[in-house]
Amino acid sequence: MPTAPPNPANAPPTPLFQNAKERRKLDDMADLFAIIKATEHLEIAYGRDSVTQKEYTTECLKLISQFRSTETALIKNGTIRSSEEFIQEYQMECPRAVDRLLRTGVPATTLHQTQANEGAASNEAVRVAECVQHFITAMDALKLDQRAVDEVQPLLSDLMDSLTRVSGLPANFDPVDMLKRWLIKLNAMRAVDEIDEDQARQLSFELDTAYAGFHRFLKGAGKN
Repeated sequence: MPTAPPNPANAPPTPLFQNAKERRKLDDMADLFAIIKATEHLEIAYGRDSVTQKEYTTECLKLISQFRSTETALIKNGTIRSSEEFIQEYQMECPRAVDRLLRTGVPATTLHQTQANEGAASNEAVRVAECVQHFITAMDALKLDQRAVDEVQPLLSDLMDSLTRVSGLPANFDPVDMLKRWLIKLNAMRAVDEIDEDQARQLSFELDTAYAGFHRFLKGAGKN
């Protein structure tokens, strides 16, 4: 008499991981997938005016930060070689998230100077002071030989965010355009990469020039 085939329902479950290390890798991969998808949905919602600029900026900055830390962990432990390959392998189809996370690395409100500048003159003075501090912090970091992308890029991102909150900046303001170029350049590199000495010297020079340009703008605004 032939033996009945085994019932799949009675088969033991196949484990997805064998130890805590493998589980952590899978959790990190799931986190990366979720962050990319969440960013895509956020960009769509922002494009449809379904979220305010403030809500979008806050959430986008959080997702960008989570993406960087998760991507760095996965690359360092050898789970993935790059986020680009991860997105292709899992056929994610998230063009807006790719642009935000992999190309620019800053919210659209920062990149296009569309953040609302709420507040009175006293708040404007605070924004200017914060911007000056971010300039100084970024310039000092380069003088202290900070070269890793995951050290330099957040400083420029903070400076960009602070600068675009200052009221009255002219269109195509040179310091903003300079920061855009560097953010895009750094975001195309891996977090563990470092800028070389020539790049560091050029960035330092451009930051000094931008800082001087910002001061000229402030002096001109004070005369109006």
